[in-house]
Amino acid sequence: MRQDLRDSTGKLLGWRQQMGRQVKGYVATGTPVGWYDPLMDATYDRNGRRVGIGDLLTSLIVIVR
Repeated sequence: MRQDLRDSTGKLLGWRQQMGRQVKGYVATGTPVGWYDPLMDATYDRNGRRVGIGDLLTSLIVIVR
């Protein structure tokens, strides 16, 4: 399932999408920014580096845009 993320004017910032056990994040251009692994309860950037504990995927999408 895809969950769009929009700013206050309705402009698409990016989206989150469940892919197997991971939730992947993309900016509006379709470029992947990272993923969240609920089993590990950790968020990773697009290079596979852990950026933090918990679901920080929305923060990655907003920062990278």
